[in-house]
Amino acid sequence: MTVHTRRGRYYEEMVSGDVFKHEPGRTVTEADNVLFCSITLNTQTLHLDAVKSAESEFGQRLVNSLLTMSIVCSIGVPDLTQKTTIANLGFQEISFPAPVFIGDTLYCETEIGPKRASRSRPGQGIVTLEHRGLNQDGVLVCRAVRTALVRFRPDDEPAL
Repeated sequence: MTVHTRRGRYYEEMVSGDVFKHEPGRTVTEADNVLFCSITLNTQTLHLDAVKSAESEFGQRLVNSLLTMSIVCSIGVPDLTQKTTIANLGFQEISFPAPVFIGDTLYCETEIGPKRASRSRPGQGIVTLEHRGLNQDGVLVCRAVRTALVRFRPDDEPAL
């Protein structure tokens, strides 16, 4: 019998140029948005006040953009970073080209960018990940480029 454990990709298994289309997507609820705004102390009217937001150019409440980014960057965890990533080193670019509304469903695809072995941490490497968040209509709503510190595959770990 073989026991399988869910994990992401080790450094060697992340190939520059490969694109991962992650599933499932995540439908953003009103409760998600209100809770996120509450725990981050973001009282922006455009996120919380349905009446005032209806008077805005969007005609409704917007989902907090940091919640959007968090969901988009997290959807791919099981495919890429679960148990294989040591640290998120930083974001180089973040953009929100279209709004996200309550009830929208977010999907993510991640492209593996440049990578290199760490010069100061043997057995680890730095990988650039570009996360692209799409809504249910395929519209790009979030783009986040970040670098992560990723483990090399241990000798006793089978390749995927």
